[in-house]
Amino acid sequence: KDIEFIRSYYYNKLEIVRFSSSLGKFVGYTELGVKNAERFNKDPSILAQQRAEKERYCKHNIDVE
Repeated sequence: KDIEFIRSYYYNKLEIVRFSSSLGKFVGYTELGVKNAERFNKDPSILAQQRAEKERYCKHNIDVE
């Protein structure tokens, strides 16, 4: 429960959209990011894939660190 998976997308060093496992959805930070976040959040397969990343990547590597 203390682990959070975050995937951020940047353009020209500006964060435009982010997926956060604690929210379970994408959040946009620019006009383009908001539009993309809405599109990503409407697609259940994209959300399921990103939600599974916490299990696949984070929890798998906990014992390594």
